[in-house]
Amino acid sequence: MKFPDLCNLDSETVRQTIRSGGYFGHTAGLAQGLLQCNLAILPKDLADDFLSYCKANPKSCPLAGYSAPGDPHIARLGQDVDIRTDAPNYNVYRNGVLAEQITDLTPIWQDDFVAFAIGCSFTFETALLKAGFTLRHIEQNITVPMYRSSIQTTPSRCFKGDTVVSMRPLPIARVDEARDICGAYPLAHGTPIHIGDPASIGIYDITTPQWGDPVAIKDDEVPVFWACGVTPQVAIMEARPVIAITHSPGAMLITQVAETTAPIFPYQDPK
Repeated sequence: MKFPDLCNLDSETVRQTIRSGGYFGHTAGLAQGLLQCNLAILPKDLADDFLSYCKANPKSCPLAGYSAPGDPHIARLGQDVDIRTDAPNYNVYRNGVLAEQITDLTPIWQDDFVAFAIGCSFTFETALLKAGFTLRHIEQNITVPMYRSSIQTTPSRCFKGDTVVSMRPLPIARVDEARDICGAYPLAHGTPIHIGDPASIGIYDITTPQWGDPVAIKDDEVPVFWACGVTPQVAIMEARPVIAITHSPGAMLITQVAETTAPIFPYQDPK
């Protein structure tokens, strides 16, 4: 099924279409009103270090929840959400190298896997659209451009590396308004981390994103950059675990949680 066919369908139909392998593209604009999440899946012996990495880098890795070892569900994100099948596409890394992209993790799922769900900027995009902003990647049915910046994350043992940023051109006159809107969504990376000159954060060719698709920047617009949930993929490449799995950039896990209700704020360990 193609993206336009899914746009006006209810969330459960979208989920079942993805689960059955009927769609493997980006999820921006799908199941509007529901929280979408990035994924990082690691063996249990690396889980504590990765959890510490998320806590040390809340802008890039705002944690929505994580699973028990071997459990392909995160209860607070919806009882029917299956980590193994409900993202449209997954990246499988072996020894830090992207080895393959697959649409179903069931054949390679391990009893020691711990799944981490990390908030996604698609949440604040819904709020920006409601406020009358035009988001070019949604308008053009492409994946938001993402870049590896020179901004360093705070390391945790073997996890470290550059911050990945997503970019959306916005009207210069409305940047402050957008900042205020996004600030209400800390689980969706919150406020931008940079506005303006890409070169000052190590991006020297704005027309060539490392992930996603390029978009034009008009004369009355400025590039606005947010911390991005693809950042853990860079950290995983640096850490070089024997195996690790993430979502494919832009192809998120759609949860059963409304964007406007809990968990809007980043995950807190139970007392």
